[in-house]
Amino acid sequence: MTKLAIAIDLHRCLGCNTCSLACKMQNNIPDGMLWNRVLTENCDIFDGAEGTYPNLSRTYRPVACQHCTNAACKRVCPTGATYRDEMGRIEIDYDKCIGCRMCMAACPFNARTFNWNEPVRSTGFSYGDARVPERHKGVMEKCTLCKERTDEGEEPMCVHCCPGDARIFGDLDDPDSRISQLRRSSTAHVLLEEKGTQPQVFYFN
Repeated sequence: MTKLAIAIDLHRCLGCNTCSLACKMQNNIPDGMLWNRVLTENCDIFDGAEGTYPNLSRTYRPVACQHCTNAACKRVCPTGATYRDEMGRIEIDYDKCIGCRMCMAACPFNARTFNWNEPVRSTGFSYGDARVPERHKGVMEKCTLCKERTDEGEEPMCVHCCPGDARIFGDLDDPDSRISQLRRSSTAHVLLEEKGTQPQVFYFN
């Protein structure tokens, strides 16, 4: 078995948003939509600061689909459009998606986005990897762990482009992989563990 996953080193995350933009370019994501967001922790605004001057700090937390082992989005999908594939990724069959948005409501990580209108791109044309399927009005979309790249043994584009080497990609079912070793580290943690969704994206510092 294979269980593809991403680990994110919060100490090395620069908050530069390269991961968000690389994801957007790779996956032909329309204007006004991101699959991969970088949040400033404990702040209402991006690039805010925590504390009182001069004792200020700032940390970032990238958030995308967590590819949960016990995915709430998959459980509520009435058509089977959301499914787990043989590599352990949570994917969407766009032909089966009826746009009911039940998965969007069920996801505790706010990781899904919906095409309310026909997608618009400021370039006036599609871009990125031609193997990535086009999405249309009325369907849900989200991070696919760059299925087209990882099917070929490549890293997801967010991992490939991260200038701080904050992202590590690998197979959690391989106990000797770097990502499995990091998963066993004392600082490894997941988001909203109390929800019981068992995310395959985890963080450490």
